[in-house]
Amino acid sequence: MYKLILAEKPSVAKSIAAVLGANERKDGFFITPHERGAGNGYIVSWCAGHLLELAAPDAYGKQYGKWRFEDLPIIPDEWKYTPVNGKDVHLKKLTALLNRDDVDHVINACDAGREGENIFRHVYDYARCGKRTQRLWISSMEENAIKTGFANLKDGKGYDNLYAAASSRERADWLVGLNLTRAMSVLYGATLNTGRAQSPTLAMLVRREAEISAFVKELFYTPYIEFDSFIAFGERMADRQAADSISDVCDGRSAIVQSIERQKKNVTPPKLFDLTTLQREANRLFGFTAQQTLDYAQSLYEKALLSYPRSDSKYLTSDMHGTAATLVEWLQKDMSYQNGADFVPDIDRLIDDAKVSYHHAINLTSAVMKTDL
Repeated sequence: MYKLILAEKPSVAKSIAAVLGANERKDGFFITPHERGAGNGYIVSWCAGHLLELAAPDAYGKQYGKWRFEDLPIIPDEWKYTPVNGKDVHLKKLTALLNRDDVDHVINACDAGREGENIFRHVYDYARCGKRTQRLWISSMEENAIKTGFANLKDGKGYDNLYAAASSRERADWLVGLNLTRAMSVLYGATLNTGRAQSPTLAMLVRREAEISAFVKELFYTPYIEFDSFIAFGERMADRQAADSISDVCDGRSAIVQSIERQKKNVTPPKLFDLTTLQREANRLFGFTAQQTLDYAQSLYEKALLSYPRSDSKYLTSDMHGTAATLVEWLQKDMSYQNGADFVPDIDRLIDDAKVSYHHAINLTSAVMKTDL
């Protein structure tokens, strides 16, 4: 018998297959060679992203093929899914694999997050597969991480709520986007795309643009005294004559510093990156869009050089303390920008198990130390 493993992308499936010894390539999957697979083999395939999507309104009734205000809102009693255009062939292959007689259970190895859960469940349900499922939940594509993940597989039912969250988000997008787009377009006689996330974001942009357009510039004047080593500024003043008067009185005169106050401030280094802060910093430094940053981070993740990128945490778990210390030591020695740096890293401030839900902060993996960058 075989265990069927479904990854999200071909590159991830290839990495998993290599670790498990499923190195015989077939049409759309890897499999453990027969002489080693009897009774305890693996079949490793992939979903190639979303293979199914929510059906169009006309799937619920021919009358919905036309955009009419009186038909709104369209709220399905039972949700239907259709294959994504161009992916129906691969979907058939996965359906056949899921229903093979020599596959006794299925392991969900899609990305360890909400969308990964959604992608797997759609294919599993579409194939009407009732076999037992387990969940591979890892934050790195390193060999050791994959081995550890397979040694600690979870019951697939434990992620039902995660799937419910993904499904709710997907259906909310359909309900809001489709119904409001049709309503606005019919009312105003032009295609006006509306979305659950798009419309509030657009509203914020429009409001900010209106504030900028309505801003009225006000002139002000600031008298100041310039010394050899510093400049002392007065208050902003709307009356230029008053500012000129102060300037005339002070011009060419001596001044006495009556008091000096000094403050010593400690600036705490930033935490590690979650996806949002990584996207902001990449945009500030390199002009990358949010999608570009995610694509690059995902690529590095699939090459086992970066941990899972879709993280909302800036902290590491306590079991990662040693790995983090080793990485910092390597950075100090091997990265040119760290030449001459001499400090003891305060890793403890980055460790907080309570602030890590599904994934820890985005971090380098130990594989980077063995890679010719």
